Amino acid sequence: MTTHIRRRTAAGALAAVLGITSLAACGDSGDSGGQGDGEKSKTVTLVTHDSFAVSDEVLKKFTEQTGYKVEVLRGGDAGTAVNQAVLSKGNPQGDVFFGVDNTLLSRALDNDIFTPYEPEGLDQVPAELLAGKDEHRVTPVDFGDICVNYDRAYFEKKKLAPPETFDDLVKPAYKDLLVTPNAATSSPGLAFLLGTAAEYGDAGWQDYWKKLRANGVEVVDGWEQAYNDRFSGSAAGKGKGDKPLVVSYASSPPAEVLGVKPQPEQGPTGVATGTCFRQTEFAGLLDGAANEKGGKALLDFLLSKTFQEDVPLQMFVNPAREDAKLPEIFTEYGAKIEKPASLEPAKIAENREQWVKSWSSLVLK
Repeated sequence: MTTHIRRRTAAGALAAVLGITSLAACGDSGDSGGQGDGEKSKTVTLVTHDSFAVSDEVLKKFTEQTGYKVEVLRGGDAGTAVNQAVLSKGNPQGDVFFGVDNTLLSRALDNDIFTPYEPEGLDQVPAELLAGKDEHRVTPVDFGDICVNYDRAYFEKKKLAPPETFDDLVKPAYKDLLVTPNAATSSPGLAFLLGTAAEYGDAGWQDYWKKLRANGVEVVDGWEQAYNDRFSGSAAGKGKGDKPLVVSYASSPPAEVLGVKPQPEQGPTGVATGTCFRQTEFAGLLDGAANEKGGKALLDFLLSKTFQEDVPLQMFVNPAREDAKLPEIFTEYGAKIEKPASLEPAKIAENREQWVKSWSSLVLK
């Protein structure tokens, strides 16, 4: 559960605290391939958000294969990290950026911070995860679905079927049961808002939120408060909350049983699969990278099966590669979302600020 908590809270962080962490020893062999001589040419720098995680063993394999040491420069939450990358355009802090998702992608592409590169393994990524006609400026690395989660024990005790769709959430049977993070201050909260915009369109999402507000939805600042403090099904919160419905992730149920022995036949939480919005995270070669060759090698590695199969238990998201094997805990306890809501990055960029402003007026007043 620790990794799950780290990822969600970091996604909502507001301050950018920059720090460099060396994650792998420099290899003694392999072509350095970078610009310039010496140690600098054997280092490739990954700029990312605080939620990035990878096992040491996996990065050691990259170093063994290429000779490059990876340094990670973390820059707060995803929005803060993207803004910093835009501000340093042409003179980037590193070689590769990881962590721009589809809610922020247009901001990065419009500012031309990436150099096109088509990495090895891209043919194993489904077309729906690709960022349209962007000339391979960014590469999908992982995806996750933001969905309403439910506390199975509550609904079994009440002999009430858990909700399945957005429409269900406004029914009287579910009055005062849902808690969501704030769309203005939380990445999952924003994604839930975008899901309703995708579901009901420009003309309908505000009416939907009026109904949801009338049905007693509770709004809190961030994911950690919603999931760990208010949700009755959270193991980390020891079930002390009184809300059996929470906006979280399709990968939250596997996190609830991680490390539990013996493993239960069924996890304590479930997912309302008709309430999901898909977030895809991308990586790209930064324009002006000091070690362009090393950056390309790192992008190849981010799409390798070695890295992709490390992603689920490190960051509790799904790998972009279709042929990457999921850990058993994901296949046993996770929910496969067949038809998540989605919006084009350009539409999100065009409307995000106004949608959040309108949402705040409707829901927080």
